[in-house]
Amino acid sequence: MYQDVASNKVDPLARRASLQSSECPVARTLEAIGDRWSLMIVRDAFDDLRRFSEFQKSLGLAKNILASRLKALVELGIFEIRPASDGSAYKEYVLTERGRSVFPVVVAMRQWGEQHLFEKGETHSVLLDNEHDQPVTLLEVRAANGKRLGPQDCHRQRVTKPA
Repeated sequence: MYQDVASNKVDPLARRASLQSSECPVARTLEAIGDRWSLMIVRDAFDDLRRFSEFQKSLGLAKNILASRLKALVELGIFEIRPASDGSAYKEYVLTERGRSVFPVVVAMRQWGEQHLFEKGETHSVLLDNEHDQPVTLLEVRAANGKRLGPQDCHRQRVTKPA
């Protein structure tokens, strides 16, 4: 909870209730991996970074925060810890299947950022496919029949996940 030291008042908007038990999958996802450092760590893992020191160098993140985020990502099953692939005494953080399944989420965020957060002439990175060295096609939401869908074409419904 945030408290303004000067006035000694508590800001009720700053309270953060856990979204862990929300019925909304978006809310639960944000609670699990929605902080910027967790997503940046996963992004770097897609670029084949695996060691603590590699993540730390790439992100410039304080070691205690990096250790905390990596621990949480391991607990969530996004990463698993393995012995270093080069046989050294180091450990590596390797994406699990669950972790690799975050790829479309990161790509969607990347593509949105490419479209909306850079001015004309401003340098930025783009995602290229390895085989053709061409930009990845924009992700789209599609119906079962292949029709492209927008927000107006969809609705939410409560369901119970099968046991």
